[in-house]
Amino acid sequence: MLKTTTALATVAAFMAAPAFAQKMSAPEPEPVVTAPVAAAPATPNWTGFYAGGQLGYANAGWDGISDEFDGDNAFDGDDGLIGGLVAGYDYDLQNGFVVGAGLDYDFTDIDLGAQNASIEEVFRAKLRGGYKIGRGLLYGTGGYAWADTDNLGDDDGYFVGAGYEHLITDQFSLGLEGLYHEIDDFGTGIGEDSLTTVQARGTFRF
Repeated sequence: MLKTTTALATVAAFMAAPAFAQKMSAPEPEPVVTAPVAAAPATPNWTGFYAGGQLGYANAGWDGISDEFDGDNAFDGDDGLIGGLVAGYDYDLQNGFVVGAGLDYDFTDIDLGAQNASIEEVFRAKLRGGYKIGRGLLYGTGGYAWADTDNLGDDDGYFVGAGYEHLITDQFSLGLEGLYHEIDDFGTGIGEDSLTTVQARGTFRF
């Protein structure tokens, strides 16, 4: 009886050996390696308030001069420095476009070439809209302009222009903006005064 039991155990062990060996030697599946997906380049969020300053060049002249003054070089404008303060708010539409509104207040001393007068202050209420290019914003702008002189009083008009602003950090930007203004004649009857400005600007964003 003992011999029979031993024989059966031997046969069972012999039959199980191949399965056990196969199980022990079966290769593990290789891990699946997936290629990394490149992340889309992030653009900064322009939403928020900003304030800063600007400085640059301005040129004044007279447009639409009346016939009685036409050709009189005494009414040629002059050029010089202009600079001041800027503030505003931008809203990032999250589709590549940014819109905003702002205020500028500049000081200058540009001879108008008429009645010994010069422009001393320029104020603007502006709208702007542009498209993000990496960390930059290329935009167009326009709005209301007001100018004050030393002895002709003040008058108003409009301006249009364009600019580029680049975020050096998320809180500070540098930019360049060019504007063309048309201001009424300050009561001279000469014609509209034109003012062209090109200014570098720096703003802190919060």
